[in-house]
Amino acid sequence: MIRTCLILLAAIAGLLTVGLAYGDYAVPTAQVIGAVIGDPATPPDVTMIVMQLRMPRLLLAMMVGLALGAAGAIAQAVMRNPLAEPGLLGINSGAGLAAMVLMVGMERAPDYLLPPVAFAGATAMAAGIYVLSWRHGTSSLRIILIGIGLAALGNAATSFLTAFGDVRLVQRAMIWLAGSVADATWSKVEAMLAWSTLPLIAVWLTARELDTISFGDDRARSLGQRVNLVRGLMILMCTALSGAAVAFAGLVGFVGLIAPHMARRLVGNGHARVIPAAALLGAVLVMTADLVGRTIIAPAQLPAGLLTALLGAPFFAWLMWERRHVPA
Repeated sequence: MIRTCLILLAAIAGLLTVGLAYGDYAVPTAQVIGAVIGDPATPPDVTMIVMQLRMPRLLLAMMVGLALGAAGAIAQAVMRNPLAEPGLLGINSGAGLAAMVLMVGMERAPDYLLPPVAFAGATAMAAGIYVLSWRHGTSSLRIILIGIGLAALGNAATSFLTAFGDVRLVQRAMIWLAGSVADATWSKVEAMLAWSTLPLIAVWLTARELDTISFGDDRARSLGQRVNLVRGLMILMCTALSGAAVAFAGLVGFVGLIAPHMARRLVGNGHARVIPAAALLGAVLVMTADLVGRTIIAPAQLPAGLLTALLGAPFFAWLMWERRHVPA
């Protein structure tokens, strides 16, 4: 596990280096280093490009990936479903609907309201799914079914606003829904760090509970676990991580599905190993998608969420094919 994590950290460092140097305007490595260490000989325009435009964007992409990778591992353990990802908890649809209401329904709403409103929408939808799935306790099947239903309802409301809202405002909202870190700032990086650090640490420290609940409710209870309490706390942490990622980057899909599967292939099934590996893999995926998106057809840019979806769709198909002989 340690070797795998070191390799992933090296990959993140490499992506950070390449991302700082390449873009619409290529910056020599020496000037990148000078800008990072604050060398006064570095041209001011280079310092601005490296430290005010590219560095916050790369760091935000990294933290979004960390959060989504860990959240996906939580969702798959709690749901005991290899196809689960945070969107099943209503996080994506809730955040998307809240953001659409703010951007389309309130034309003059300030931009700084978008992250907290999107996070509130994600949290409200996840809480609603959990409450509606309660029947003398919860079960993963009820959560999945109710999550699919409420997510469809939220997506329908979002589509309604898209169809009948002001075209200019809808276009702005659709860019956010596509999932992008193009508007990253240092304040967003700091806020994302504050919102995600504690849940990441907490879920790693409670990885043994995820190991236990993944055996099934009956076996977990026989081992002394308070299943409903643990499931509720894990869903809360999953919502906190995914909600923060969606709030600051929009809907970056499939990372929470891909990263945990790749992590289990690399480090095994124990969640003390899967959580950090999935988080680091998520960071690599989002950073790579953003780097490719802003350089492949520069100066035009593709949202990171579009590229992760292009990667995630065939991955989902491969996963279904690999499990074709597994009993339903």
